[in-house]
Amino acid sequence: MSEHAAPKFKPADDPTFSLPSSLASLQLPLLGGGLVALIVGVGMAFAAESESMPRFGFSTYLTAYMYVLTLALGSLFFVLIQHLVRAGWSVVVRRIAECFMILILPLAILFLPILFSLFFEGRLFVWTDPNFASAHGLDAKMWATKTSFLNAPFFIARSVLYFLIWGGLAVYYWRGSTTQDETGERAATDRMQYWAGPAVMLFALTTSFAAFDWGMSLAPMWFSTMFGVYIFAGAILSAHCLITVVSYVLQRHGAMKDEITVEHYHDLGKYIFGFIVFWTYIGFSQYLLIWYGNMPEETEWFFARQRGVFGGLSIALILLHWLVPFLGTMSRHIRRRPGLMAMWACYILVMHAIDIYWIVMPEARHLVHENIPNLGGALGLIASILSIVGMTALFVGLGLRVASGNRVIAVRDPRLRESIVFENL
Repeated sequence: MSEHAAPKFKPADDPTFSLPSSLASLQLPLLGGGLVALIVGVGMAFAAESESMPRFGFSTYLTAYMYVLTLALGSLFFVLIQHLVRAGWSVVVRRIAECFMILILPLAILFLPILFSLFFEGRLFVWTDPNFASAHGLDAKMWATKTSFLNAPFFIARSVLYFLIWGGLAVYYWRGSTTQDETGERAATDRMQYWAGPAVMLFALTTSFAAFDWGMSLAPMWFSTMFGVYIFAGAILSAHCLITVVSYVLQRHGAMKDEITVEHYHDLGKYIFGFIVFWTYIGFSQYLLIWYGNMPEETEWFFARQRGVFGGLSIALILLHWLVPFLGTMSRHIRRRPGLMAMWACYILVMHAIDIYWIVMPEARHLVHENIPNLGGALGLIASILSIVGMTALFVGLGLRVASGNRVIAVRDPRLRESIVFENL
């Protein structure tokens, strides 16, 4: 729709509010192809394991898993925050986020291999190795305090709690939104807005602790109170990118051509730009405080990422995850070009995958200070790419599956008209 075209209000059963058949037909290829790619990629990762990289297989799976989980969590937060602030502009794109937030339920099943790794001492989380403390000369009393939190039963209990909370929130907001499509009940919106505040607080706590458990505890002697916020920043940035890409693809295939306008891409672009800055700010602040403190137990994590291939990757993230998209999305002219915003969103999604790889994979080595120039060689690189691509294909295929049985827009949301006629100042 052009910037000055008159808005068109369609009935709730309009065919452009359904997933186009051309996209619905991709479900099985994505699900089947994604599963095969994931299995092959993880299998190759286990084959690439060696004495110097004993955790490569499970680490590769965790990298792929954390990538799609952050997309789902970012989508859940997008939905929660729109209800919290009673936003009108986002109604036409909110269902896209809802379709991906509900995938937290199948992602709970895909988390099982990570729990399975707990039964193999030190094969993913080194704190599961009973000899870890003695082998590294750690104080027994200090390590006992650490393992009072980092132990398999408590870890499993916390993980179950995270998914119960996320899944409960996702189901509640999904049912409220989709039921409203049929009933048109205004009270559904009021209820979702009422519970949005407590939901955001629960989300913040669980996401932070999950980041500590599944990311930071890979290096159990390292700690950062900002790590949870760093993971959140990447999640919400990537979720806005995902919504932008899916909006563009849906419109290219004939859905919601009159409802999602240049104004919505402009707003999504502003959020993408803002969260690029936020991600950079959190990452830099975390690094600066640890560098300034210069304490061995804090600097170890960054030291491992300043050597070998990860040293180059650290520089690449600064330039390619911050500077390039920062300059690329700064202009209002770019933000009001849907095709260009979709291109930048795809680019940032790739950078987010590299960021997750940078967080997880250095801990796959036997000793973090080992300078291994090629982590797994060509086989390891192919395995990592296949695993991420496969997990992403599964994620998108499941998203299409959800969307195919529902409308791709909240057709009876009381703020739908406000969203359609929305204009940036």
